[in-house]
Amino acid sequence: MVVVRLHLLGVRGSTAAPGASFVRYGGHTSCIAVTHQAGSVPTLVLDAGTGLRSLTDRLHGRAYEGAVLLSHLHWDHVQGLPFFAGGDRDDARVDLYLPAQGGASGRDLLAQTLSPPAFPITPEGLRGAWGFHAWDGSARDIETFAVRAVNVSHKGGRTFAHRVERDGVSLAYLPDHAPAGGVSSALLDLLSGVDLLVHDAQDLDGERPVGFENGHATVQEAVALAVECGASALLLFHHSPSRTDDALDEIGTWAAGLAPGLPVTLAREGDVLDVHPAQV
Repeated sequence: MVVVRLHLLGVRGSTAAPGASFVRYGGHTSCIAVTHQAGSVPTLVLDAGTGLRSLTDRLHGRAYEGAVLLSHLHWDHVQGLPFFAGGDRDDARVDLYLPAQGGASGRDLLAQTLSPPAFPITPEGLRGAWGFHAWDGSARDIETFAVRAVNVSHKGGRTFAHRVERDGVSLAYLPDHAPAGGVSSALLDLLSGVDLLVHDAQDLDGERPVGFENGHATVQEAVALAVECGASALLLFHHSPSRTDDALDEIGTWAAGLAPGLPVTLAREGDVLDVHPAQV
């Protein structure tokens, strides 16, 4: 029985990557839609990168009614919001949860990106019933999922790691994370024993200086963290926009052998993944 299903709508980091060399893994930026059973319409979305546009087709003509959790407010994680047709209609209901910071309201945090002169409309220009929530990450139930978040090391504003649970199944989502900046006990607790860890893998060890400067992880760091927290499986995510399909194929081949006993796969746009309890 499917308990939690992930629709990978965007798996790139930093900027979208169009072109013939990026077709098999996809070029859209971070966005994962979550359902709790086969055939159900997504009611929870992790991040709102350019991949969010693709969610409209999965709603089968319906308006979106659910929540969107933002890991942080960088462009590649919010750029899909005003282009999400399923959420920009009069009968839509969207609760957007943003990492609280600086005492600003959720609306005002979003308006730092979504308002003139950076963009033609303000948050109020989104049609439907939108709620903008500045969230501290404390545990709460959102759209039938149990969710909590903690801060992670990433440059340029507060950044969350999310843990999402339902019916004994757990996943953790860390699209932007620099483990070299420190891994807190609170983060290790959040990640402990997850059935699936979705983690930033934008860089390789030889790119570590640039990766750390930009607040990202290497593939090797992502694997090491998955082992440390006891994750049952690892999905490498937030691929570099310069990483071609062929280069990602090579990474997938050797990354799968970095930690014997840990299934390691690369996120691929358009894939649908079922997450099962570790004991199944």
